[in-house]
Amino acid sequence: MVAPALVMVVGLPGTGKSTFSRALALHLGAKHLNSDVIRAEIGLRGKYSPEDKAKVYRKLEERTEGFLKAGSTVIVDATLYLKDLRQAYTDLAQRLECPIKWIELQTGEATIKERVSKQRQYSEADMSVYNKIKKLYEPLSGDHLNLKTDTASLETLVDTAAKFINHEPTTN
Repeated sequence: MVAPALVMVVGLPGTGKSTFSRALALHLGAKHLNSDVIRAEIGLRGKYSPEDKAKVYRKLEERTEGFLKAGSTVIVDATLYLKDLRQAYTDLAQRLECPIKWIELQTGEATIKERVSKQRQYSEADMSVYNKIKKLYEPLSGDHLNLKTDTASLETLVDTAAKFINHEPTTN
């Protein structure tokens, strides 16, 4: 990828956003920003009030903008379960005249249960959080890539995403 781009990786808790995003960032030589990591860095672990969520998303947007302005491709890894939460990134990409690519990860509930039952370094989501967000989740519309993280290898998922981002034909 020559010019900086914004790659948005969204999906319900436990779909593998962070694992996938880290691998994709490595493959593309991109910056990886994760909302859970930012939450921890700014001292808001365990705090999910609307005000606290807004602070996390503002910091995520600020860092995204900074890296894009510096010429880096950025992969944003966050649930972003509402269309309104995603709009800020569409607006940012338009303002910076930067291409934006949306990737939505999906996974079967058996895999979700297995993943969220395990201790993870940053994510605090468990099945109750998954179920709460699932009820509110607004799927992506428009041009985007859907990837099922429980039916393909990480290498295949990253390859498919890289082709999508670089406008190459994909088999998905």
